[in-house]
Amino acid sequence: MKKVYFDSAATTQLRSEVIRCISEVLKTEYGNPSSTHSYGRSSKSLLENARKEIAGHLKVNASEIIFTSGGTEADNLVLQSCVRDLGVTRIITSKIEHHAVLHTVQELQEQYNITVAYVKLDECGVVDFEHLESLLRESDEKTLISLMHVNNEVGTLLDLKQTAMLAKEHNALFHSDTVQSVGHYELDFSEIPIDFAAAAAHKFHGPKGAGFLFVRKNSNLKSIIHGGEQERGLRAGTEAVYAIAGMAEALKISYQNLKKERAYILELKDYFKEELSAKIPGVKFNGACEDNERSTYTLLNVCLPISQEKAMLLLFQLDLKGIACSKGSACQSGSEKGSHVLSEILSEEDLKKPSIRFSFSSFNTKEEIDYVVEVLQSFISE
Repeated sequence: MKKVYFDSAATTQLRSEVIRCISEVLKTEYGNPSSTHSYGRSSKSLLENARKEIAGHLKVNASEIIFTSGGTEADNLVLQSCVRDLGVTRIITSKIEHHAVLHTVQELQEQYNITVAYVKLDECGVVDFEHLESLLRESDEKTLISLMHVNNEVGTLLDLKQTAMLAKEHNALFHSDTVQSVGHYELDFSEIPIDFAAAAAHKFHGPKGAGFLFVRKNSNLKSIIHGGEQERGLRAGTEAVYAIAGMAEALKISYQNLKKERAYILELKDYFKEELSAKIPGVKFNGACEDNERSTYTLLNVCLPISQEKAMLLLFQLDLKGIACSKGSACQSGSEKGSHVLSEILSEEDLKKPSIRFSFSSFNTKEEIDYVVEVLQSFISE
């Protein structure tokens, strides 16, 4: 059976260089980086070199990179500490954020009685900046804006610099979940006055269970995990040295190959759109997927013209044909609920039809796209 992996927004295939890096570190660098003997110092040196490597890509100081277990922990650290320690009493976010943000905000609202405001979005999920500015103007409460850079379900892009400048103008803090964009977009945080940004290694061909948080210097953020002074006191616990080394290697290679791989993946996405439009009448693309200026090149969310009865079998049939894709965030697997993102931006009519997220990497080919289109055609015409 042919196997096609079109779910890179959920997680990516490890690069061979990253596997070699991790294997070597597992064999040779087993010292605890907090230990003062030579084994520990060697692991600590590797850890700090990885930190410098990552910081260099974002144009920030190495001390502003805090290692975490991934994007969810990084998001939680920012949101919880901002409310608990920095005096934030109001959070502005959107209803299409990742649940790592939305669920944490809801919990903080219940626990601390903070004010939560949701910025308006257009039918593609693009932030209404006039409304965002009006929200910032209408209150003197200490405010945190939390908006993701690339939406993980429909791929809509946020203008990070415009958001950061607005936040600064109104003395608000700005946090962004950049999990889907780090390693895929050049981000210069020396030019973008963002306060916090979360990332996860497994979204850019690194290992699962490793991520990082960018924390602007002198932010006064405090740890939500206690038990040690690791990571400048912001994240207790012995660091996963092998995974962090693999993450730094994956990020380095991603940025070395960024222009070439971006052009290649965008060509795949455009080819997929053309083939679907030509061969499946009535197909639609959700979010801003038809506009490459407002949507990421790595993802396509497709609304298919089939009945609800057929829709129930779609993912199962695709899986039987060896095709891996998703109906939404991988974090919602097993949930019977529909996508909160699509529910927010689609019409009632389009919500009755199945929507599938296909997400790509440089490991994919046009031949795989041809196969997927053929399978979809066959399924729809049955």
